[in-house]
Amino acid sequence: MVRALVVSDEVDAGLRACAPRRCDVDVIIAAGDLPFDYLADLCNTVDRPGVLVPGNHDPDLSGFSDSTGLCTRAGLPDTWPGPAGFDDADGRIVDVAGLRIAGLGGCVRYRPGPNQWTQSQQARRARRLVRAARRMRRRDGRGVDVLLTHAPPRHCGDGEDAPHHGFDCLHGVVAALAPRLLLHGHIHPYGQPAPDRFLGETRVVNVVGRRIMEL
Repeated sequence: MVRALVVSDEVDAGLRACAPRRCDVDVIIAAGDLPFDYLADLCNTVDRPGVLVPGNHDPDLSGFSDSTGLCTRAGLPDTWPGPAGFDDADGRIVDVAGLRIAGLGGCVRYRPGPNQWTQSQQARRARRLVRAARRMRRRDGRGVDVLLTHAPPRHCGDGEDAPHHGFDCLHGVVAALAPRLLLHGHIHPYGQPAPDRFLGETRVVNVVGRRIMEL
């Protein structure tokens, strides 16, 4: 069992101040739209690794790679702008704290800016992610435990206004990879209940704010 601190979209001042010391978690999972200094502080306080996908209000994290401890972009040394202690799972498969996490960040495009995708663009990214997960499964026999996204699947906890539509392609990703959990942010409950939903056997969880989860 892996115990995770899962955060998204809304800063919790109390969590930043002292609560992480009492969390006793194995990993921090972030579903986007949180200040990077906030995430770095959480990671430093908890002293555990973090994994994230970017939200539509986050800076562009694409194109960076880390080889032998040297961060590069377009083949040149560069400084990764993301939070210290976190690995970016957007469009990738990340193994952390005993979990295999597949990530697809961003939301449906509704204005110019990074981390926004049309339905067809995200569908192409989703197909690449599924192929990568299948290659890894053939190699080591392990499937994906968690699908981490910023926006939810369409008609599965999303909104009806254009900026808060979910992605159609996530239904196909869930069907192909059969993760135990899909964790997403982007949809603010504003004090209303945000019940878990299911796509087949996959539990879909809105993690806006913070949650402690045993995965």
